[in-house]
Amino acid sequence: MLKSLYTTATGMKAQQTNVDMIANNIANVNTAGFKKSQASFEDLLYVTQQAPGLARGTDNVAVPTGTQIGSGTRLSGTTKVYSPGMLEPTDRQLDVAIDGDGFFGVRLPDGGTGYTRDGAFQINAEGKLVTSQGHILLPEVQVPNDTQGIALDASGRVMVTTASSPDVATQVGQITLHRFINPSGLLSVGGNVARQTEASGAPQTSTPGTTGLGQLRQGFLERSNVQIVNELVNLIVAQRAYEVNSRAIQASDQMLSTATNIVR
Repeated sequence: MLKSLYTTATGMKAQQTNVDMIANNIANVNTAGFKKSQASFEDLLYVTQQAPGLARGTDNVAVPTGTQIGSGTRLSGTTKVYSPGMLEPTDRQLDVAIDGDGFFGVRLPDGGTGYTRDGAFQINAEGKLVTSQGHILLPEVQVPNDTQGIALDASGRVMVTTASSPDVATQVGQITLHRFINPSGLLSVGGNVARQTEASGAPQTSTPGTTGLGQLRQGFLERSNVQIVNELVNLIVAQRAYEVNSRAIQASDQMLSTATNIVR
C-alpha cells in the first residue's frame, strides 16, 4: 500500500515539472527568437515478481505474461524545439531575422562565444553592432560615426552610406551564421543566449544562404515559436493528470486507513 503513495508522488512531481516548462513557454510567447521547450519522462525501476516467459503452465508451456510492478516516473530531459518562428516586419534597419537554420555568434562578458537567434541589434558607443544585452556581434561590424543608412543583404553583407559619401554604399562588415548538428544540446544561459556543449557538437560557420544555413532578412524579427493555444491545452492536460495522481494518493490513504481499522 505504501508503495502506491511513493509511486503516485513521482507522478505529481513529474506533472509539476511539466507545468513549470509550459509556464516558461507561455511567459516567453513574445520573446524574440525564443524556442519552446518540452519535457520528456521515463518510467522508473520495476519490481519483478515473476519474469515473463519463466513460469510454466500446463504441458510445460511458457506463460506469456509475468508480474512486474513499476515505481513511477521521472524527468529524463528537456528538449528545445527549434522549429521556425514567424518573421514579423519591424521596418527597423538594425532588426535582422534568420530565415532558416543558424545562429548569430556574440562575445560574452567572460570572453567566450554565445549563440542567439535574437537579431534585435543596437549600435554601442564604439560604433559596433551589439545585442540588447550589450554582447558584441561576431565577427565585429564597425559602423562609421557619420553613418546615415545601413543596408544588409540576404548573404550578410553590411553596407552603409555616410554623410561624407551619401551616394556611395560601402561594405563595413560580413555577418556569418553558425549551425550545430544537435542544437537541442546547446546550454541556455538566459538573455536569449546559448552556449556550445559537448552534446551540441562544434559549430559549423559559413555565410548566410550556404551549407544549409538560412538567409538574413533586414527589417524583420523572428518571434517565439510558442503556439499559445497548444500550450494552454498542454497545461489543462498536465493539471488534470496532477489531480488524478492526487486522487490516487487519497485512495491509497483511505485503503491504508481501512486496513489499520481492521486490526483495531
